[in-house]
Amino acid sequence: MYHSNGNYEAFAHPAKPDGIENKSAYLVGGGLAGLSAAAFLIRDARMNGKDIHILEELHIPGGSLDGIHEPQGWVIRGGREMENHFECLWDLFRSVPSLEIKDFSILDEFYWLNKSDPNVSHMRATQNRGEDGKTNGTFTMDDQATKEMINLFLATEESLNDKKISDVFSGHFFKSNFWLYWRTMFAFEEWHSAMEMRRYIMRFIHHLGGLPDLSALKFTKYNQYESLVLPLIEYLKGHGVTFMYGAMVTDIEIDFSGGKKTAKKIIYTLNGKEESINLTENDFLFVTNGSITESSSLGDHKTQAKLNTSPGGSPLGGSPLGGSWNLWKKLAAKDPSFGRPEKFCGNIEKSTFISATITTLDNKIPPYIEKICKRDPFAGTVVTGGIVSVKDSNWLLSWTLNRQPHFRDQKKNELVVWFYALFNDVPGNYVKKPATECTGIEIAEEWLYHMGVPENQIHDLAVNSTNCIPVMMPYAMSYFMPRTTNDRPLVVPTGSVNLAFIGNFAETERDTVFTTEYSVRTAMEGVYTLLNVDRGVPETFASCFDLRVLLTATRQLLDGKKITEIKLPFILRWLERKGLEKAKGTFVYEMLEKAGLV
Repeated sequence: MYHSNGNYEAFAHPAKPDGIENKSAYLVGGGLAGLSAAAFLIRDARMNGKDIHILEELHIPGGSLDGIHEPQGWVIRGGREMENHFECLWDLFRSVPSLEIKDFSILDEFYWLNKSDPNVSHMRATQNRGEDGKTNGTFTMDDQATKEMINLFLATEESLNDKKISDVFSGHFFKSNFWLYWRTMFAFEEWHSAMEMRRYIMRFIHHLGGLPDLSALKFTKYNQYESLVLPLIEYLKGHGVTFMYGAMVTDIEIDFSGGKKTAKKIIYTLNGKEESINLTENDFLFVTNGSITESSSLGDHKTQAKLNTSPGGSPLGGSPLGGSWNLWKKLAAKDPSFGRPEKFCGNIEKSTFISATITTLDNKIPPYIEKICKRDPFAGTVVTGGIVSVKDSNWLLSWTLNRQPHFRDQKKNELVVWFYALFNDVPGNYVKKPATECTGIEIAEEWLYHMGVPENQIHDLAVNSTNCIPVMMPYAMSYFMPRTTNDRPLVVPTGSVNLAFIGNFAETERDTVFTTEYSVRTAMEGVYTLLNVDRGVPETFASCFDLRVLLTATRQLLDGKKITEIKLPFILRWLERKGLEKAKGTFVYEMLEKAGLV
């Protein structure tokens, strides 16, 4: 497997791998990574779909790309923000037919939608119960915070092993608007991984200017289950892929002889009965290790969502960790190269996340939404343009409405709102208890309070004009736990013959977890490596190596100040005095001018 860029290989069809007719594949996990791996096996490795088998512990595919109508009502546990340089994601979905537009792909559908209805937020933050947060699109990074940002950018990954964000930034940074935008957009906490934050900064530096108004983002028409998962499932079923739902893989036998790692048997339970599948070197196994939605639990309008950590509490029974974490722990015990799952799943207090789906039921609440987003929420176009964060919320709550309807079958008078509390263990401003202890009604009350609803109307509207379903996820923030460079297994561990790890707990260079792109990238790399697919995997977008992007990002980070207006280290001040004058009339000075730095 190798990486490439540009159109030459992007439009090429790889040659059929030798002996593919005699090979088969098993995928543990039916989330985006597993579904993508199956699609790449069909499209690029030319494997017959009937030789591909997906084992999923739940009774529905999609993993954390969800959107469903439960008995309690509409539920979205979360959403994935997307952008134009998710190279592997779009490489995949250019080949998946749209369910809405005949003879065109999901990429076509998505491209046209976001061209005609581009995303932008008219009010990124609020304060004082629904008033403008007055961030004014600025980052407010002082010289010390800017220096700390540059130091992180220039650091090596190894130097950040097990370091927290608070280890590399001071109060100067944490007081900035940049941190407000950043932490609420990506759900970063001060004690999260400095290594992962560095990756995010380098990975998305080309979108720095779109951070204050979220114009960097693009969204699907409906929830991501209906817009992405269902078309992909139809594509795979059309090629004869086998789906085994309710199949929990409990162990994988591996032969380590001869310096190789060969998966020999899959052990799983189905309908309460233990089953097994024997494997040869021609049977490839792709394992999604770990899960952020494992052991999720729902509340309802009148009931809080309780932390699902009791024995038998996972969706299909078993231990508190659930199937995916238990499987990874068993594999990791067999060989150090299979990673250290306890670094991610070993601290539920730090990895727990609570979100809620609030459905408005009549015309009483929409005017408060329209006042903030400055758009008609029923128009079928962009509504909030991404999350709205409440600066003075004790919970540091955020909420968003994507294009409505968010579900195809949603009623015309309904709006579906996604809500989360970053600080879920402190009392709210209106509801004097932590978000983790709140019923759906109480979460709706806290939201309505910060929307500016008169206090004498809040309870009535929460009870009668909303249906709010909280969801508790014990491992949702496990992606961001402080780690070292060796805590996640390589996509294809050294010496592996037929085993690959895929998903956001597998390790690939430079890309960022908690993204659809990471799931698809690891799937693509796993398939291309094990099956010897002779085509380059698109490299992670290399904006951090583009001098033009770096200069523009520098100007944006400095809120438009010139380099002559900021306090610079001694050597840079000397270069400023001696170098800028000499640089006039050169390409260097021209680039500085274009970036607005001189």
